[in-house]
Amino acid sequence: MQVLKLTCTIVMIAGCFRPLSWTSLFKRTVYNIYRLYVTSMLFFFSISQFMDIVLNVDNADDFTDTLNMMLTSSAACYKILIMWFNYERVSTLINYLTEEPFKPLDSGEMEIRRQFDRIIRNNTLRYIFLIEMTCSFIALTSLFTDFKHKRLTYREWVPYNYSSFLTFCFTYAQQMSTTFHVATVNVACDTLICGFLMHVCCQIAILEYRLKKLSKNQITLGYCVRHHDWIYEFARLVNTRFTYIIGFQFTASMMVICSNLYQLTKSPFDADHISLVMYTSCMLTQIFIYCWFGNKVKVESIQLMDKIFQIDWPIVNNNVKKGLLIMMKRSTIPIEISTVHIITLNLDSFVGLLKTSYSACNLLVQA
Repeated sequence: MQVLKLTCTIVMIAGCFRPLSWTSLFKRTVYNIYRLYVTSMLFFFSISQFMDIVLNVDNADDFTDTLNMMLTSSAACYKILIMWFNYERVSTLINYLTEEPFKPLDSGEMEIRRQFDRIIRNNTLRYIFLIEMTCSFIALTSLFTDFKHKRLTYREWVPYNYSSFLTFCFTYAQQMSTTFHVATVNVACDTLICGFLMHVCCQIAILEYRLKKLSKNQITLGYCVRHHDWIYEFARLVNTRFTYIIGFQFTASMMVICSNLYQLTKSPFDADHISLVMYTSCMLTQIFIYCWFGNKVKVESIQLMDKIFQIDWPIVNNNVKKGLLIMMKRSTIPIEISTVHIITLNLDSFVGLLKTSYSACNLLVQA
């Protein structure tokens, strides 16, 4: 059974991850060229916006106007590089989900896997719809306003004169295509990480299903213990592989939300104001899904202890009871996803990020 099918397709389109089936030299070369093109677009866009802050920005309004998109594009550039350098490790994580003890063994386990696959697919589609709707609205608004007056949608330092119409059209199109790549890379990495977290919850649900079969002697306790141990190990590997992406995203999101809130207090209510509200909503959603699924993993791992307690204990032998007690003892320590061992992904962290962003915004307004 193929896992994360839609998510892997998006990650492939974004240029972050070459499909596992593309093993020939020709396909690898073509995809590496495409990935290099996407990475260079993101890199130069981030550098040009940073240079604009250094060379041209002289007030708080221009600074926040450039900062929000620069941080978003920098996050995308950072994510695609991390995915590039960790290709083999991410491939291993995907392969783990298709092998025992994670592989479904009967129709009941396959149905659990299908339920979680549907949840992951639906969440991915909703997230894509939100991001693409925002990008489309910003692009259309810019087309009818900025393009008409020969202004670029986003501030950036351009090392050539784009006063002629053809040169301006080229620069404008380049900026629009780059923002599309920025959105796609962010969506791809976010949905991949959240997909892995949902599969941790899926494996906990499958383990609960297997534990119910202990009393019927349809499965051995040793297999369940090994499965439980691998769930913890898989969650640790996911945390290790993506901890720096999550940490960078937390920092960038806090600064972008602060910058956007400051701009909202200064801008009049017009099309640009609506675009800013939608952009802020995307940033809030982006960090919220990390915290939501991280919190879900923690809750599900703790609730496993209650599921074990609900097993029909009187009919199992003493050795099985001892093994179950060990599993219950380990379940008292929840699976927690953290970033650089500082911030834990849960709803409290999301609330803390909002408070910090709001406090920083107040300082900017009063300055």
